[in-house]
Amino acid sequence: MQNADRIKVETESGQVINVQVTSLQPDAIWILIGEGPHSSKCKLEPTRNLLAYVGSIMGREIIYQRSVKEVREDIARSSRGSTSCR
Repeated sequence: MQNADRIKVETESGQVINVQVTSLQPDAIWILIGEGPHSSKCKLEPTRNLLAYVGSIMGREIIYQRSVKEVREDIARSSRGSTSCR
């Protein structure tokens, strides 16, 4: 995964957008699209086959092309890294 605070999602038209992650869990990813007063929150949920996350904002579908397994691994990796001394 890129920086844990930001991920790249794809719109239904194929546009790739870099968005801020506010909560990262295997069962749901909350993202913030836009900045300032015009930003919007969106919940991405796993697809039925668990190979991606999807959500909808303002009638547009947003897709995060990582599986639930990959997100779990990302979370485990980042939690191991946060316990080390700096």
